[in-house]
Amino acid sequence: MSVLTREGPDELLPGAPETSRPPGAPRRLLRRRRLWRRPVFLEAFTWLYLIWSIVPIGIAVLFSFNKGRSQSVWQGFSWRWYVTDPTNSVLHNPELHQAVVQTLVLAALTTLITVPIGVAFAIGIDRWRTRTASGLNFVMIFSFVVPELLLAIALFFVVTVLLRVVPLGTPAEVAGLVVWNLSWPAIVVRARLVTIGRVYEEAATDLGASRMRAIGRVLMPMLLPAIFASAVLVFAGVVDDFVIVEQLSSTAATQPMSVLIYSNVHGGLAGPALNALATLMLAFSLVVAGLGYVAYRFMTRGERRTTTEALTSIAGM
Repeated sequence: MSVLTREGPDELLPGAPETSRPPGAPRRLLRRRRLWRRPVFLEAFTWLYLIWSIVPIGIAVLFSFNKGRSQSVWQGFSWRWYVTDPTNSVLHNPELHQAVVQTLVLAALTTLITVPIGVAFAIGIDRWRTRTASGLNFVMIFSFVVPELLLAIALFFVVTVLLRVVPLGTPAEVAGLVVWNLSWPAIVVRARLVTIGRVYEEAATDLGASRMRAIGRVLMPMLLPAIFASAVLVFAGVVDDFVIVEQLSSTAATQPMSVLIYSNVHGGLAGPALNALATLMLAFSLVVAGLGYVAYRFMTRGERRTTTEALTSIAGM
């Protein structure tokens, strides 16, 4: 007597007798189905991508601690290229040391200028509902549409032809970085504004607060997580920016770490000292991102429950 099945002889309909089932057949079929449904190709591609991306960075970081000058033969662990070498280390080489200082100066100045302007821009666009505001909303995301190289060349012509009062070097670099990174705080803060809504401001105005006092005493404290997240994004982005600062730098004294590393490697002057400089640049970005994540989680405790939600919020997604 045959047993009715849904999709084949190995799957029994509900109520079918167990004695008619071939031993081990359902388990084999279930195992095959799980293997078929598992995204093996996607997992393999993801691991290959991670290996392709991380392994070269790990090798560069490893040889920044090499005792000798070799870039291919490990000669022992040492802090020579960071602090101990009296002439070639990042601490003692004036060129490398100046690049670190210039990078931190550009990142700090750009963050201090960009974040307040971006926050004000986001509040104005979100609360000002007109056609002009819609046009400014397009301007806000303009830097995501225009290639960075094109914007860098345009800014170079602006500061050298139209606005000669802004000299090449640190002032021009800060101005260009502010233009390029202005969209980050505007988008992140506006996303937070959409989540908050207007009910808190309206409640404050109903209780007698003026519009500006409602924004300052009620809205701004609620925007602090988004403001901090946008500051982290801007700072980390400026640390490894290359195109804009390369076009707007004037002398070696105004070259940040990214430009110095590229110019030396492109000129055939690569060495463990440059690996140490690149490692510091990577460390700055990772530390800032890590601190930003921890601080964001602390400031939004009770609002977000998962790590993924916090990371996507910091990234402005």
